[in-house]
Amino acid sequence: MFKTPRSDFWQVGIVPVRIEDANARTLRAARALVTWLPDAGRWRYLADPFGLARGDALHVFVEAFDYRTKRAHIERHEFGLSDLDWRGQATVLERPFHLSYPQVFEHAGQTWMVPESHQAGEIALYRATDASLDRWARECALLSGLPGADASLFEHGGRWWMFYTLVGRHGRDQRELHVAHAPGLTGPWTPLAGNPVRNDRRGARPAGRPFVGRDGVPVLPVQDSTGGYGSATRLLRLPVLTPERVVIEGGDERLTGDLLSDSHTAGLHTLTGCGSFTLVDVKRIDRSRGRQWLDLKRRLRRLLGG
Repeated sequence: MFKTPRSDFWQVGIVPVRIEDANARTLRAARALVTWLPDAGRWRYLADPFGLARGDALHVFVEAFDYRTKRAHIERHEFGLSDLDWRGQATVLERPFHLSYPQVFEHAGQTWMVPESHQAGEIALYRATDASLDRWARECALLSGLPGADASLFEHGGRWWMFYTLVGRHGRDQRELHVAHAPGLTGPWTPLAGNPVRNDRRGARPAGRPFVGRDGVPVLPVQDSTGGYGSATRLLRLPVLTPERVVIEGGDERLTGDLLSDSHTAGLHTLTGCGSFTLVDVKRIDRSRGRQWLDLKRRLRRLLGG
């Protein structure tokens, strides 16, 4: 008999808590105030949210994954801050390989995105070509020739910093944290000689944009995969962050899906700030056998060249 499949389904939410104040207590207290993205449809999910606030709109960029193709593209969902309603969505970036984790940010008068594209063997920078935020052009590769995942960038101490993991055998991407630095956004980027700076399934793979805490110390959200992929998020403090030395502290508190949801309690693997909001995704696990039919149909299409 076929083994019962396991399918992860993620749900994206907007939490009215600043990222600097996010912890188990504040997230639980905001539980009834979370605004959830509309359902993505059967055998689809939305995950890896990052946001940009423009006027009275919050633009939420997400991975849009479809189990029927086992691939994702990047979507933008617009939330009205004045009417507190979803206004629409658009597919903004598609490639012939999987895309996810669309970190978006503004710098030097431009809007940028660094999506995960490890299947292309690079960490690449994209630029919005107009104000709609729906059209993006590849600017350059920041790091090439490596299967980098969940690259998370920020500027601190006069340099740019990138935290990322590498996809590889035996769940390498769930336990290794790598760091690179550069004098400017477009590089040249230099990975630290001591990479990986952390090797620990309890918290290594990035889970959101780095930020500076209330005490002035950089903080990096990371995934805790000890209970399965993306089962929780932790916050690591980086009191020393230089090209010669990285010191990592904290991460004692596990932030889990049950803090925010009754239905999606099996994981929380993105926690990223956007002004007065924190964007999250939480997970439920489906074990129905319908997934086996989807996988069989996909393989048949591949064999038939469809």
